[in-house]
Amino acid sequence: MRDIGEIVVQPPHRVTWLVHIDRAMWVGGVRGLMLQALHPLAMRGIWQNSGFQDDPFGRLRRTADFVGRVTFGSPEEADQIGRRVRDIHRRLRISDPATGRTHRVDDPELLLWVHCAEVSSYLETARRGGLRITDAQADRYLREQRRSATYVGLHEEDVPGSMGEMRDYFAGVRPALAVTPESVAAVRFLIWPRMPRHLRFLTPGKPAYLPFGALCYYTLPGWARRMYGVLPEVPQGAVTAALRAFRLGMNSLPETVHDRAFLPGTRDMLAGARERLGAAGYDVSRGLKGLTDPRRWPAPAG
Repeated sequence: MRDIGEIVVQPPHRVTWLVHIDRAMWVGGVRGLMLQALHPLAMRGIWQNSGFQDDPFGRLRRTADFVGRVTFGSPEEADQIGRRVRDIHRRLRISDPATGRTHRVDDPELLLWVHCAEVSSYLETARRGGLRITDAQADRYLREQRRSATYVGLHEEDVPGSMGEMRDYFAGVRPALAVTPESVAAVRFLIWPRMPRHLRFLTPGKPAYLPFGALCYYTLPGWARRMYGVLPEVPQGAVTAALRAFRLGMNSLPETVHDRAFLPGTRDMLAGARERLGAAGYDVSRGLKGLTDPRRWPAPAG
């Protein structure tokens, strides 16, 4: 890390940077929500506390804001959003009509499920979409994500830190997963969304969204698709080809255009990251995504 006065800049040498700057993240984010919905209690928590049924993409944008800040923001920005998330979760409760019990949203078991569904989706869609990451780098990504998990209140040692550990986690949790009316509704929302009021003007363009929503669904693990059964199966080779085409097209967009999809605060944070990295000697003429090329990094000191 390089110091600029009292500001510490996280350099782009981490595998996390490679994965999270990649535009396949949009598919990974929606896939992660679909996967999360298979945990009945976690889905009820989302349904009861987030207004998901009215604005499913609001949750996606808030997740993108969190991921962006802990990946590209300053340590102060990451700590700030971590405290905000933990404070919100601490106050929220989940009513389980099946048992009559009330559960905390910040239950470690639920936090771990959400974390694993998200980061595994980011990693798997990026790799399947064509991002060249070795198995060793994939393990390193999951180890790095242990730190991100602490921002929501988990302990690093409780979080899978390799692909093998992640496979074991999913194998252990699958018996607790189930399709509920809420989970089916959530997936249908994500495939064919009802536009929130402030985006109703985009309704005529909804048919153009359907291939994206279907792509997110078809990238789910086979066992998850079999549980849902929402769409008929298609050849997975075609899914991989579609994902690669989507990634290639999105990665060709200028960063200034791509950033418009984020919340205003996230855009400001990304601009600050570019400024700090530029001041630290990184060549940011091609934006943050350009820093996946080590030739744009400053020469090592000494």
